Amino acid sequence: MLKLRAFKAIDDPESCAKFVKGHGDILTSIGVNKVTSSSPTWVDNPGTFVLVVEDSETKAVLGGARVDTSHGNGKLPISDATAYMDPKVDDYIAQEAVKGTGEICGLWNSRKVAGMGFGSLFLTRAAVTISHAVGVNSLFALCAPYTVATAETFGYGIIKDLGNDGTFYYPKLDLLATAMLLPDTLMIENAADLEKKRVFSLRNDPGQFFEEESRRRKVPIQYDLAIKA
Repeated sequence: MLKLRAFKAIDDPESCAKFVKGHGDILTSIGVNKVTSSSPTWVDNPGTFVLVVEDSETKAVLGGARVDTSHGNGKLPISDATAYMDPKVDDYIAQEAVKGTGEICGLWNSRKVAGMGFGSLFLTRAAVTISHAVGVNSLFALCAPYTVATAETFGYGIIKDLGNDGTFYYPKLDLLATAMLLPDTLMIENAADLEKKRVFSLRNDPGQFFEEESRRRKVPIQYDLAIKA
């Protein structure tokens, strides 16, 4: 069975190390040697919150994502990745930081869980679930083409004022990334009805067991999303 767990990065160095290795292995396998969100400096950032997909028996980390916050000790990864191409990125982040903002980043899945139909949807859902609790009222994302539609189901919109109608060549010149923003993590007014229902359910009961529906089959997940800023 899979477990989807949230924790503050500085509280669990061992799981952070597993995350870093797993993410690095996936990036290497697709020919990407470095992305800004993969830098391991985040493990010491008190403003970073981590989501890991674990095998409940072996404790192996099979996937994960992070919520990096504007009240941490570093820039958001989207700034490091794109601001040198468009300086307006930092201005945009600064406007959102007034109310508390962050970014979902470093999202990855091993082949094992991908084969089960466990895609970016469940990790994005978990990230949106915990965001408001950790002081993040809006949430950035730098999305690969195949995750844009998933982000939109949670109420994300493309930030067309940045880059080339919201897109940047990143993490290398033959790959495209789209800058997106979820403007309200609390009410997620523009999210699909199913995502609203699941996010609000997880906030109400962050330790629930649930059989999630993927495109391939039902995926039983034990959630552990109770977290404090």
